[in-house]
Amino acid sequence: MQLLPIASGKGGVGKSLLAANLAVALGQGGRSVVCADLDLGASNLHLMLGVPRVKRGVGTFVKGFEGSIRDLVIPTAYDRVSLLPGDAEVPGLANLKARQKRKLLTALKTLDCDYLILDLGAGSGLNVVDFFLQAARGLLVAAPLLTSALGAYLFLKNALFRLLSQLVGKKSEACEYMKGLEKEGRDPRRFDLPSLCKKIKSLDKKAYDAYREKAERFRPRLVLNLLENEKDAAYGERVRRSALEYLDLPLEHVGVIYRDPLQDTALNSRIPIIVYKPDAVLSRAVYRIAEKIYDQPEPADNEGLLPVDADAGFESAAEEARADFKAKLRSIEELMYSGALSEGDLLDIIRQEHMELSNLKKENQLLKNKLSRAVREGFDL
Repeated sequence: MQLLPIASGKGGVGKSLLAANLAVALGQGGRSVVCADLDLGASNLHLMLGVPRVKRGVGTFVKGFEGSIRDLVIPTAYDRVSLLPGDAEVPGLANLKARQKRKLLTALKTLDCDYLILDLGAGSGLNVVDFFLQAARGLLVAAPLLTSALGAYLFLKNALFRLLSQLVGKKSEACEYMKGLEKEGRDPRRFDLPSLCKKIKSLDKKAYDAYREKAERFRPRLVLNLLENEKDAAYGERVRRSALEYLDLPLEHVGVIYRDPLQDTALNSRIPIIVYKPDAVLSRAVYRIAEKIYDQPEPADNEGLLPVDADAGFESAAEEARADFKAKLRSIEELMYSGALSEGDLLDIIRQEHMELSNLKKENQLLKNKLSRAVREGFDL
């Protein structure tokens, strides 16, 4: 079974939509897939897969279900695709205890399928990070926004810090050093990670070596979603540079996906867009990502990662962004000439784009003001 966690440093970037459509694409390719909704407290994956309201799911299991987790997996309308619902109405589900998390992780790994997709919650919460770290090559979804790029970087930093903190001996000098920072009101997670690792190496060489071994196997893959034009692909390069320079983490890139108004129509119909319109630009992008996942299997625990050309992945993503943008323009032209898209529809599209641009400008100005204020006051960003 290949474990495929999907996370995002910021909400609203289309993570669950990718999970649902990717599951169907893998199923169409002849693989058996279980999609587990682990967006605990905000589960909605069943709606995207066209499954009616469910009464049992992950919440039922962690709250003391006596049967097997396999009894909670239900079929969908799509060949070889099953769903493990999240069951969001169970109180306290968003804050799993350590014992519940271990129980759930152990049970998930007993499921019989080729791919187990974990649709995780947004942000860098402890549960989300721990589930993401269960695989070497999870998918990290970001949008072409400064806040989303920053969120993706912070997610990766929190994941590596979590790895480090788990390996530091509880009674070691390194652990005492990190506790001392916290007592001083200095959050170790906000430190430059390579510098922190250097300090840990001097205090706990065994923990540092174990961290380096695990960190070298950690190769998350970036998916840039909700693109408007080919220039948006540059945001992926921003995340990559930050991860390499500040985290010493080579980030891979598996694809770009353009925003498509048809996605909302498909969602309202509770049909994945690759089924609603398989030849849409968005659908073709999902199929490309599925093909890359076939070609990059998760290694066994005792195996090293197969070498992947990270530069080639980012170059390929830039080429895909250019090609898909041209295809997107052609599809709009076809709709206009066919009469399916009226002048009023075109004006609505332009109006929406203008509103989005206006919001981005406001967001950018707020960030500039925050940065200027922090520099003036000498705060540690």
